Amino acid sequence: MHPSRHSRPLHRARAIAVARPAAHRRLVLLVGTGILLTLFALLCAPRAFAGPVEDGQKIIAAQVQAFLDDDADTAYGFASPAIRTLYPDKDRFFAMVKRGYGPVYRPDNFSFGRSKVDGDSIIQEVLIKGPDGKDWTALYQLLRQPDGSLKINGVQMLTGVAGAPI
Repeated sequence: MHPSRHSRPLHRARAIAVARPAAHRRLVLLVGTGILLTLFALLCAPRAFAGPVEDGQKIIAAQVQAFLDDDADTAYGFASPAIRTLYPDKDRFFAMVKRGYGPVYRPDNFSFGRSKVDGDSIIQEVLIKGPDGKDWTALYQLLRQPDGSLKINGVQMLTGVAGAPI
């Protein structure tokens, strides 16, 4: 039997049918990889593009850690110029925090609550379980400085958990 014109398309059809699963697998692999990369980017995006609230929370957490480590230099470094005017050296600042802000100085645990951004000012609510087991709310005010950094400009301590608007 001589090969006819009809046999070639049949062989081509088989070759295409065999090639399609390989092409399909490559397409699925590319799409799957794209989806995974997109998910990875979305998961990383909040860290890569932190906003002012997240920046403020990092500063507060770092200052609390400095208090826990009895690291007056680091804790004082987060204070705004206005606070530094009131407490011109780290030792006076640290003594003031120990005396008047025990739950901040030695929290049993803490978490961030509500926040409010108003221009260059951030108010951040911090819910604290004090060393004596009592609940406290600390309202931190952070101010954006001329160099772009955020500094802690004051903390108001309230007994109990939050309730009123900030």
